[in-house]
Amino acid sequence: MKMHETFIKPMHPEGRRFVAIFAAIALVLFVIWEPLGWIGAGLTLWCYYFFRDPERVTPARPGLIISPADGIVSLIEPAVPPAELGLPDVALTRVSVFMSVFNCHVNRAPVAGRVTRVAYRAGKFLNASLDKASADNERNGIVIEMADGRPLPVVQIAGLVARRIVCFTGEGQSLGRGERFGLIRFGSRLDVYLPDGVVPLVRVGQTMVAGETVIAETATTKGAA
Repeated sequence: MKMHETFIKPMHPEGRRFVAIFAAIALVLFVIWEPLGWIGAGLTLWCYYFFRDPERVTPARPGLIISPADGIVSLIEPAVPPAELGLPDVALTRVSVFMSVFNCHVNRAPVAGRVTRVAYRAGKFLNASLDKASADNERNGIVIEMADGRPLPVVQIAGLVARRIVCFTGEGQSLGRGERFGLIRFGSRLDVYLPDGVVPLVRVGQTMVAGETVIAETATTKGAA
């Protein structure tokens, strides 16, 4: 890898107009007072960095469930998937990945499969690290039907700062494992509901890399040797 590639990452197209707005404000601030302009320049650089979209190397071994987001595992607990996804009212193991404003916010499919459901629900903007954010906050859920027919729900949840969830996929479309399917602007969280009996291979506090870190393996279930 070349030196400049270590620091300069591709930017997702969703971020272009935000960076342009930040840059325009920075120019105005330079005219008003130079120190303010440098603050604006720093915020413009942060905005560009927020929308970075680096390439990822997704593990190819069958049966893996990969993290859909960069961030920290904030919760691992049993929970019923959101009602709007139309799934059975049965608690599954939910792994929540909290993204701070310094994480890459491009979301990637944890498994390969066909999208059978996309459902948006308006809501509040509580701190996304809180447990009740899953129930109360603005969210967008998708259900991916895996090759074995089992559904895997993934839910994008807006956070304290976030005000816009973006989903690039639709019902009936196919996703590859690690493929980009959406993003959330400025702080948020992703919930993955593991298939019944599948044991998570991560712990609360663990750092996750979207498209690369293994959350679980469908062959690793409760009671397995």
